[in-house]
Amino acid sequence: MSLISLHDKQAIADFAAHNPFYHLYEIGDLDDFFWPHVIWYGWQEQDLLRQIALLYIAQPTLPTLLANPEPPLDTMRAMLSTLLPLLPRRLYAHLHPDMVDLFSAHYAIEPHGLHYKMGLTDMAKLSQHDGSEVVALTEADLPAIDQLYKAAYPGNWFDARNLQSNAYVGIRSGNALISIAGIHVYSPHYQVAALGNVTTLPSERGKGLAQRTCAKLCQTLLARGINKIGLNVKADNAAALHSYAKLGFTKAAEYGEYLLDNPR
Repeated sequence: MSLISLHDKQAIADFAAHNPFYHLYEIGDLDDFFWPHVIWYGWQEQDLLRQIALLYIAQPTLPTLLANPEPPLDTMRAMLSTLLPLLPRRLYAHLHPDMVDLFSAHYAIEPHGLHYKMGLTDMAKLSQHDGSEVVALTEADLPAIDQLYKAAYPGNWFDARNLQSNAYVGIRSGNALISIAGIHVYSPHYQVAALGNVTTLPSERGKGLAQRTCAKLCQTLLARGINKIGLNVKADNAAALHSYAKLGFTKAAEYGEYLLDNPR
């Protein structure tokens, strides 16, 4: 087997398509909007692709490695062992927990918790949530969005460039934005979206605002022909898990998130 650089979108899409909620981010990153910011790797046996991984390198976010393994896991271990010398000195990583030890000799590892991948499997539940007060957000709303994230979600992964997708919605109280839901990846061509950067002002929590914004956003995406909608959530975030279940999301997989730092 050998490590290869991948440039064939169709080959990647075909590999990921059999398990779309597991590989939702990978499929979304094939979109022309994200493609220039991604380095793709594959683990190939003769002409057969066994594993894929990507390194997302868009500024200002930290380089992020996504390495979601297909069985058998030893092929992903072999791939990551070969890939190690090519990785940045500091990066964020989505990894199977059994792969983390591979990095211990080269990086200081800061775990950021077990996470679940979830997929929208019961669209009927969306209609149970009133989205009448939810409005679309645009680049003109960036000051209010930044203010909300500063107050409610300072460690977010928001990239203002993603507002160009017209896939951010929110709820206002007067002139203030008090709840928001958006996307991390979005591809009309590949018909996938991953929800992200969901938050509500602390003083307004417990009122179901996040459910309403997420429900409205999912309905908007479905109306555009997006037929695979998913998200990532921390496994210990009971409130969020309960909320997403009420929206029709179910668990698809588990993975860990880690900050990897090699100060040398």
